[in-house]
Amino acid sequence: MLDADGQHDPREIPRVAGLVSAGQADLVIGSRFLEKNQGIPVYRQLGQKTLDLFTNIGAKTKVTDSQSGFRALSCKALDNLDFKSDGYNVESDMIAHFSAKGLTIMEVPISVNYEVPSIRKIHPVTHGVGVLTRLVNMIGYRRPLLAFGIPGFLLIMGGMVAEIWVFKELFENDVFHYVLAIGSAFVLITGMLLVVAGLILNTLVIMMNEQRH
Repeated sequence: MLDADGQHDPREIPRVAGLVSAGQADLVIGSRFLEKNQGIPVYRQLGQKTLDLFTNIGAKTKVTDSQSGFRALSCKALDNLDFKSDGYNVESDMIAHFSAKGLTIMEVPISVNYEVPSIRKIHPVTHGVGVLTRLVNMIGYRRPLLAFGIPGFLLIMGGMVAEIWVFKELFENDVFHYVLAIGSAFVLITGMLLVVAGLILNTLVIMMNEQRH
C-alpha cells in the first residue's frame, strides 16, 4: 500500500516489503520519523506525534508513524483484514486491529516528498481532528480505566486540594469562598463518577473478552 499523491517513492517498495517477504512481520509501516532531516513541517510533526501517542495507547503497541500510508501486509494480515473503518482512520484502525490479533508490526525508514499538489487532499487540521476523535473513542472502548479512571483521579485530587484550601481559609481567616467551594465539590463529584464509570466499563470489557475466548 502507498499513497497515490506522489509523496512516497516506489523505489522503496522492496525495503518496506522486505520484512514481510522474509516472514519477520505481518504489517510493515514505512516510517518518516526513523531518520532525521526529512524536511517535515513542524506542525505536521506535532500533529503526527499526537496521533501516534493516542494510537499507541489505544492499540497497546509502539509505532513512530501511525499515519503512514506506505505499508506492506503479509498473507496472514490479509486474512485478518476484517475490520470496519471510515475515511482517514484506516491507518490507526489497522494497527489497533492487528495488534489485538497478535500480529507482528514493524517499521522501516522511508523518505517523503511534500512538494506535491494538494488540491484534492483533506485539510491537515480536519484530518487530525477526525482521526483523534476516533482514537479517543477507541481508547474509551478498549481501555476505559485509562480513559476515565486517570482523568477522574486527577479531578478528585484537584477537588480535594481545593476543598482543603477553602476550609483552611475558613478556619484560619474566617473567610469562606463560596464559589470555589461549590466548584471544587462539583469537580470532586465528577471525578468520582468518572472513576466509577471506568471501573464498571473495565469490568464489562473483561467479561466480553472472556466470552470471546
